Amino acid sequence: LSSQPCWSEYLATRIEQNMVVSCTCPISECRAQPTAAFICSIISSEETIAKYEKALLRGYVECCSNLTWCTNPQGCDQILLKDGLGYGAACSKCSWISCFNCNFPEAHYPASCSHMSHMTCVKCNHGFCWRCLKPWRPTHKDYYNCSAMVSKAASQEKRFQDYNERCIFHHRAREFAMNLRNRVSSISVMPKIRTLTFVLDACKMLEQARKVLAYSCVYSYYNQDTESMDIVEQQTESLELHTNAL
Repeated sequence: LSSQPCWSEYLATRIEQNMVVSCTCPISECRAQPTAAFICSIISSEETIAKYEKALLRGYVECCSNLTWCTNPQGCDQILLKDGLGYGAACSKCSWISCFNCNFPEAHYPASCSHMSHMTCVKCNHGFCWRCLKPWRPTHKDYYNCSAMVSKAASQEKRFQDYNERCIFHHRAREFAMNLRNRVSSISVMPKIRTLTFVLDACKMLEQARKVLAYSCVYSYYNQDTESMDIVEQQTESLELHTNAL
């Protein structure tokens, strides 16, 4: 009993340092690990216990190859089951669609994973981000966040410039639809306003369409098959006309 304060301080420190899952007995020659029941009996703070439970959950998800966290850059604590889907599925909590095959934070149809993780200028081989024109770092995990401007050769190439301008336009239009949906959502909670479900559904459809159109620019830039590109361009043009009308 006299050692309980020491254990409490030791375990609380390990929990704060996110090291509790692998911590062992503080006696150097003892490799025994404290059990969950022991930790819960020693720690009295509910806040510290909550942090411990989160650490256990993180460790479990990291150990399971078929589980992952939602990659929504706005923040989401939902756990997703990959279930062999590879390309991605919508999060049941925030509706964000993640890609399970690469480090890109969202599903990017019709562009492939190789397009998203190895975007390079055809003239200078410089890797870049389609949205901000800045270098793409392979280990980078933040959403569209790079450190320096793309090379002059890449930015001056007309073909790249044309596709990039279209891509940026659709990304900004998508953000507009997202902001519009948020504003409509705040209005729809007012008691005197009749249901605006159809407007919210329209905004969601706009977001999805703009995302597909943005990544179609990436796909089209890399695709050299003229015959298949004629079909893709026709479909893209049709989708864009309907999206603009919506």
